[in-house]
Amino acid sequence: MYDSLGPRGGGEMDPHNKCMGGRVWCVSDICGIICAVMTWLLVTYAEFVVVTVVVGTANYPIYTTLNLLLFNVFAVLALSSHTRAMFTDPGAVPKGNATRENIQRMGLREGQVIFKCPKCCSIKPERAHHCSVCQRCIRKMDHHCPWVNNCVGENNQKFFVLFTFYIALLSLHGLFLGIYQFIICVKSEWRECSSFSPPATVVLLLFLIFESLLFAIFTAVMFFTQVNAIWNDETGIEQLKKEQASWEKKSRWRSIQAVFGRFSLTWFSPFTSPPLPTKTHSYMYAV
Repeated sequence: MYDSLGPRGGGEMDPHNKCMGGRVWCVSDICGIICAVMTWLLVTYAEFVVVTVVVGTANYPIYTTLNLLLFNVFAVLALSSHTRAMFTDPGAVPKGNATRENIQRMGLREGQVIFKCPKCCSIKPERAHHCSVCQRCIRKMDHHCPWVNNCVGENNQKFFVLFTFYIALLSLHGLFLGIYQFIICVKSEWRECSSFSPPATVVLLLFLIFESLLFAIFTAVMFFTQVNAIWNDETGIEQLKKEQASWEKKSRWRSIQAVFGRFSLTWFSPFTSPPLPTKTHSYMYAV
């Protein structure tokens, strides 16, 4: 029955959801691509308003330098985290690996049950779920996020958590700067508070404040939801379905280390990869 699915081995490249010659993971979902582009455009808009309206007309060099530096650091870290979350394989199980050869290699005990996904014809590991957007089974899948145009799973959850964390910080900083500049403009009766006309300045600042408030709330809630799920060694899907834990739960500290690695400053860096999972069966992992 399984031979008809094709002889996928552990060393063969899985071509699905890959671009740039198979070197980069990418999901061809138009809704996700639009949301991902919107994320970058919104951050770019906030950068434009902060540079041209908020700090561009300030008369305090230290205030200008510190806020500009801090805002740009948050922006770079947020967009870097977004990029890593979007283009990192979240933990996809290779399509069509449910072959007789692979099942025999698993060394199953008598009476032991394996699960096969009928949609992507793959052996379904414990805690894996099928994503209808990625059209793949994803190991330790938390959810599919259109804002990063990818699933959040075993390999990229660290980057997604950092993305929500830095966007929340960026939004809170933008909210403070926008409100503070608005107060200054009102007190000065809109004289020399911006290089733009008063009506244009009002529109730019109000949209910055609205955008910052909205995304500060949204990403902060998402960040604490993710941290809570990691803390309890559960995924968003498992919490939603209220699944009984059939797996051996890690301690809270080990659960955090499984996502971020051993404690160090690299926890907060989107430029360092999370710890690699132990590959008990190499054919369960895409090359």
